[in-house]
Amino acid sequence: MSTPVQWEPTARDGPARSGTLTTPHGVVATPGFMPVGTRGTVKAVDGDDLTALGVEMVLANTYHLMLRPGTDVVAGLGGLHRFMAWEGPILTDSGGYQVFSLAPRLTEDGVTFRSTYDGAAVGLTPEEAVAVQEALGSDVAMTLDVLIGLPAPREDVAEAMERTLRWAERSRRARRREDTALFGIVQGGADPELRARSAAETAAIGFDGYGIGGLSVGESAAERDAALDAAIPELPEDATRYVMGLGDTVGMLAAVGKGADLFDCVLPTRLARHGKVLHPDGDFSIRRSELAAAAEPLDAACPCPTCRRYSRAYLRHLFTTRELAGLRLLTLHNLAYTLELMRRAREAISSGSFREFAAATVGRRNEA
Repeated sequence: MSTPVQWEPTARDGPARSGTLTTPHGVVATPGFMPVGTRGTVKAVDGDDLTALGVEMVLANTYHLMLRPGTDVVAGLGGLHRFMAWEGPILTDSGGYQVFSLAPRLTEDGVTFRSTYDGAAVGLTPEEAVAVQEALGSDVAMTLDVLIGLPAPREDVAEAMERTLRWAERSRRARRREDTALFGIVQGGADPELRARSAAETAAIGFDGYGIGGLSVGESAAERDAALDAAIPELPEDATRYVMGLGDTVGMLAAVGKGADLFDCVLPTRLARHGKVLHPDGDFSIRRSELAAAAEPLDAACPCPTCRRYSRAYLRHLFTTRELAGLRLLTLHNLAYTLELMRRAREAISSGSFREFAAATVGRRNEA
């Protein structure tokens, strides 16, 4: 089967690299960040907002969409791109993370869990996860993996990793659509040996790109970095390396420095809905009392529409009075901050100054 996506390098600076991911619905510059559109929408904003911000790719959630409105509904309406009115690339996760949070019954065949919507029993196998994503029509589908919370006994982590490998083989055989890429997922918890083995064996199966999953589930930053150090060198140089669920400034820069290309996370949008502002000098709450009469924008250097137009005082007013506009305006800013961070990372890689850029960015936040 032909490869429907292609990653090509544009610059390297040590292990850090920039490139372009070409998909059936457009080109994505990497290192890049995908906002999370769990139910077919990025909360508080729409597709026009995302386009104006410069978003190139979004993530949608297989688990939620297969339950509501249902796979057949989305497929019958022309697929996920038409359903969302989003013309750019879409990656769908397999639903493994959501299933993990529901304490499912796990067998070699697949998982059985209770729907969060109506309590009905739902089954999902690796083959069905691929079929659902292909019916949704995403550009990139993910294999169904076995996620385990950390810390955990090594034997449990190894068992989950080995089952993920067996499911990856089944997922690979289940592919049908020529225009939907399939990414395998590396597991192995915080154990470098298991991570290296998982990455090598997943690469040997052969996928269009590779997700590194099972992180941001209780491990320390040092453990996360050790897992990435072990996994990334085992993955193909000519394929996308996608660190799943990572979206904080320090974590993403650390991963880019190790050779990661793509990220997703609910963090920027979730923090915005709770009034938390992402800022180069350190994040802060818009609800702080001293901002009640603050005339300056959230960040004078930020090009987002929120910072170009509104004061901190006005945004604080929106949150203290629970106006819905506040959710949208802070979401726009936090997404713009994250996208700008990735743009500047790409620029630094191209100029051969990524290490200095990352150190200065992290140091500036630490000094705040």
